[in-house]
Amino acid sequence: MQKISLFRTTIFRAFLFLLLFMGGVAPASALFVSPPKDPIPLIKKNFPSATKIAEKQGEIPVWRIYKDQDIIGYAFETNDVAKIPAYSGEPVNMLVAIDPQGNYLTAKVLEHHEPIILAGIPEKKLWAFADQYTGLSVKDRIKVGGNKSEGYVAVDGLSGATVTVMVMNVAVTKAATKVAQSLGIIKKQQTIIQPPSTIYQDQFEKADWLQLTGDGSIRKLYLTNEKIDEAFIGTEAEHIGNIPADQKQGMFAEIYFALADVPTIGRNLFGDADYEWLMQSLKPGEHLLVVLGNGYSFKGSGYVRGGIFDRLQIHQNENAISFRDLDHNRITDLYIAGAPAFKEMSVFRVQAHHELDPGSSWQLELLVRRQTGPVDSLFTSFKGSYDMLEKYVDTPPAIVPEPELSLTQQVWKERQLEVMILLALLSVLLLILFFQDVLVRHPTFMHNLRHGFLVVTVVFIGWSWGGQLSVVNVFTFLQALMSDFSWDLFLLDPIIFILWCAAAVTILLWGRAVYCGWLCPFGALQELVNQLARHFKIPQFELPYAVHERLWTIKYLILLGLFGISLDSLSMAEQFAEIEPFKTTFLLKFDREWPFVAWAAFLILLNLFNRKTFCRYLCPLGAALSVTNNVRLFNWLKRRPDCGTPCKTCAKECEIQAIQPDGVINMRECHYCLDCQITYYNEEKCPPLKKLAHKKRRNKDQDIPVVVTE
Repeated sequence: MQKISLFRTTIFRAFLFLLLFMGGVAPASALFVSPPKDPIPLIKKNFPSATKIAEKQGEIPVWRIYKDQDIIGYAFETNDVAKIPAYSGEPVNMLVAIDPQGNYLTAKVLEHHEPIILAGIPEKKLWAFADQYTGLSVKDRIKVGGNKSEGYVAVDGLSGATVTVMVMNVAVTKAATKVAQSLGIIKKQQTIIQPPSTIYQDQFEKADWLQLTGDGSIRKLYLTNEKIDEAFIGTEAEHIGNIPADQKQGMFAEIYFALADVPTIGRNLFGDADYEWLMQSLKPGEHLLVVLGNGYSFKGSGYVRGGIFDRLQIHQNENAISFRDLDHNRITDLYIAGAPAFKEMSVFRVQAHHELDPGSSWQLELLVRRQTGPVDSLFTSFKGSYDMLEKYVDTPPAIVPEPELSLTQQVWKERQLEVMILLALLSVLLLILFFQDVLVRHPTFMHNLRHGFLVVTVVFIGWSWGGQLSVVNVFTFLQALMSDFSWDLFLLDPIIFILWCAAAVTILLWGRAVYCGWLCPFGALQELVNQLARHFKIPQFELPYAVHERLWTIKYLILLGLFGISLDSLSMAEQFAEIEPFKTTFLLKFDREWPFVAWAAFLILLNLFNRKTFCRYLCPLGAALSVTNNVRLFNWLKRRPDCGTPCKTCAKECEIQAIQPDGVINMRECHYCLDCQITYYNEEKCPPLKKLAHKKRRNKDQDIPVVVTE
């Protein structure tokens, strides 16, 4: 009997459509089309002070609106971001504009295919609905109709076009959220990814009405008259259609609902034959919703006039699912034992594009309307939740995404290998320093080890990783200390950060010498060039110590000048800091204007004749690091009383002239090459050691052997 009723309904609809078509009347969705509007004039109207509207671009297409150099807003079309079908089956395309803080500036309808004129609703009411978003925020949870409730901002609906405006609301809020997240206005929430569940189609248990409602297979939404009256308090419909006090606790609506494509639910409700008939029309990914009700009609009358059920929706997460007459089948009776009588019984097809997950929670929403005028009305909504029983579905395990990394964390993760190699390199350097007294006793090995380390410093730290510290880093750090200090500013470059930490530690322990002598890429490059020149016997020149000592002051004067400029303008100090050839040599790899290249090349080639000229006389970074020399804890460079008086060997061999004539090592200028320590332990080179060795040999030769006689 039920199958016959369903068949008659289908035939009647087809016949009615044919009559309308033959009579010259097209379906409702084709009767009215709002011609598309050009969004640019609307953007200009809403941003009268705009001087530029950049072309729509990006993975999520957005117009950026400028006033001079400042962005004053963003605009986008909902169809570009969240294309959601409305009443007609086509989406309502809207232009939405937000400010840089995420506040809605405007929302305008660009194009729609809604047959609202047939319902006696002028288009201006659709526009008025869109105007309600102005002043709200993308962070607001906006709902259509009813009173403002906790956590929600309510906007007025549109009588006769309920589904249309609800779909418009979903499109606007979903699109605005995606745009705001892509622009960094709001942070994207990390959620657990739950793969969709599938219904066990091969499992069935015989059950009656009491069993299915008792275990939650079928859920109920029950509303009393009092609850309805309370929902309209504070609205224009507060005193319209109120129920007498003695009927307040009476039933207003009683609705049972479930997914009928679950075999235990559907077969028990409809019987095998009707269940199979309903299921055979389902396509993959589609589901059957059964709704049984008494009291207030969940169907309404909109579906008769326009084929839309405007009182009923399903909500799951951010999806709002509405139903048309083509998705509906009327039920005339139930097969299950113990079921009460219902005034309305329907099965709705949930189409696959809605992506309903049967294993996740969803809500049935009933819209209750009160008429406030001949055409106007207000409505509010009530929801009943549905949680599928685990025994009915196969639910894959949830995928817990990794927490979203900050920009700093992303950078460190991307450069993880470089960080590990650099830390290993620093560990090797610490071992060299701790065991220096052992290593310097093997001059050949020590020289090869040092030169190999300098090559790694130049090639990897310098050219590959761009790990060249600059005096500008010092000024930036000082300015950060005097303002709002944030570690993020320094953590964005892992190599630079680690090198600064290494420089700070070695300065505290041994002074600035370790960084300048081992870890500075430009210093290492100069030393290698000079070493190559010495290998090919290129003549070297050295300035007299008195001149050399006075030239030291130049780098300190340069440092003071740059520091003074940085107090007024850090950007100007960066320009004058180009006296450092670091950026040209390692960051830009000589790919810049010729004066910078010429300056860097001159300083490098100068090392063919004199070692580390720039480091000794001009480097403001070296000057800045040497200021902290007095805080060093250790002095591991050994000296003898003879050093300087009378022995001058180490002072003459020191290739950067860091040893004073009196034999004292000037740690402000020392680069910790350890050459003086190699000499210190070398009995063939160190005069005091040679003298001591000669004395030992002479004493041994003069020893008179003792003769023992019996």
